[in-house]
Amino acid sequence: MGFKVLILGSGSALPTNHRNPTAQYIFCNNRHILIDCGEGTQIQLRKNKVRLQKIDTILISHLHGDHYFGLVGLISTMHLLGRDRDLTIYGPDPLEKIVRMQLEIEGYPLGFKINFVSINGDSAKEIYRDNAIIIRTFPLNHRIPTNGFVIEETPKKLKINKFLFELDKVPIPAAQLFKMSQNYVSNAGKEYSYERYTQPPDKSFRYAYCSDTKYDESIIEHITGASLLYHEATFANDMKERARQTYHSTAEQAATIAKKAKVSKLLLGHLSARYGAVYMHLDEAKAVFENTYVVNDGDEIVLY
Repeated sequence: MGFKVLILGSGSALPTNHRNPTAQYIFCNNRHILIDCGEGTQIQLRKNKVRLQKIDTILISHLHGDHYFGLVGLISTMHLLGRDRDLTIYGPDPLEKIVRMQLEIEGYPLGFKINFVSINGDSAKEIYRDNAIIIRTFPLNHRIPTNGFVIEETPKKLKINKFLFELDKVPIPAAQLFKMSQNYVSNAGKEYSYERYTQPPDKSFRYAYCSDTKYDESIIEHITGASLLYHEATFANDMKERARQTYHSTAEQAATIAKKAKVSKLLLGHLSARYGAVYMHLDEAKAVFENTYVVNDGDEIVLY
């Protein structure tokens, strides 16, 4: 169990020696998720000792190359390594055609099935749920349809107060019912209240991912209260007009969204190659939202 975010690429469209295009690996309660897949993502996964074959879900925010050009290479490598388990890819409509055409030209059928699920940045909705995690998407405001994502843990069960449980010699089968907020009645007809024998559950974490987007307060309702927010900050305030023209954000604008959404921590990424240092982004963001960090390739953020 656990929740961590690994930054594989923290740069924008133009790669540099220090920043690869966008990609992130998410580990949440034994679920392995890749968000975006810029060029070189499979190399970054290897450098950071992530087993490619564990990834079962890929989320593609939009179809600008720095967010998906690494996808076909990653899929091909999975095949060469003998993958036989299904892979599910969520992304805009044209993505399936783009990927399948390139794979067909190679002339080698894959040894596993790819399930494409269309999400076109046009509405907010839940796209996945199991007993451990929930994934939602919501629209961002970019030049082409773009998806934001929220990955969160399902609500956790109540914890047993072992001292009282053992003190009152409660029958063992009661524990599972107590965790689900249900009372237990013994064979002799004695009722045990779950409220006496339980404690509040551990905190459930939420991670919100906002890739390419201009400043737009309509996203706030979808990310409010997130434990961790990643928001693009392509530019600093010296290029605020350029950010507006290209439908990107400044660090200060990202921090304003974080503050209004009452998130716990803000990560800034997707930095333009124009910036060799990050002090401008950090200073401008922290003036609005103190708990801000500029990410680098290889950074790992653990939620606990």
